[in-house]
Amino acid sequence: MNAQNQQSIATKPTRAVIYTRVSGAKQVREGDGLASQENRCREYATYKDYDVVEVFSDDMSGKFERRPAMDRMLAFLRLHPRNSIVVIIDDISRFARNVQAHIKLRETLADAGGILESPSIEFGEDSDSRLVEHMLASVAQHQREKNAEQTSNRMKGRMMNGYTVFAAPIGYKYKKTGAHGKLLTRDEPLASIIQEGLEGYATGRIASQAELKRSFPKTCLTVKSVSRRSATSSAA
Repeated sequence: MNAQNQQSIATKPTRAVIYTRVSGAKQVREGDGLASQENRCREYATYKDYDVVEVFSDDMSGKFERRPAMDRMLAFLRLHPRNSIVVIIDDISRFARNVQAHIKLRETLADAGGILESPSIEFGEDSDSRLVEHMLASVAQHQREKNAEQTSNRMKGRMMNGYTVFAAPIGYKYKKTGAHGKLLTRDEPLASIIQEGLEGYATGRIASQAELKRSFPKTCLTVKSVSRRSATSSAA
């Protein structure tokens, strides 16, 4: 075999990075999605005899193409020779949950010299492989949109039944109950501190918003703006 033929044969990569993603910070705090994805990707890397050199993790929706960890991973790939680093994802939905974002990221990753692999799907450049990949990307987008619709419908139904579904105001927190799900309850001692301050502002005992702000412990909250009208309502 001559040198030209030897050069044309692609060298099998030996190093890999792992990309994991969950949809939000809450899933990072309360779930183990990132860890379970990483474990599965590491098992795949061991099976393929890859040396995992970096792990990149995002906690934002897959509908976005630009993500902090994704951008760092692409920058990392550009620092190395083309086709020398494999990018392992647990599932195609972790890469993107938007067809357009998926296609653009695939092109960007290829331009950066990365090779995309997954234990869930075999990526290829032939027409059939592309068809399957795009169909799975479309399914991932549909799942994301369907989840959003179902969440919106559940929130609307709960509001119609007289419950709040928005973020808890300062001084309140959600508490799980058996019959009614999560209900707003006072978050003590913060609730009493806020109540005392707002009542003082409403009755004139506290003369200004600046004084009201100083009356609250800095470790509890930062008051950006409090109107006398809202203070009066709270005091009532």
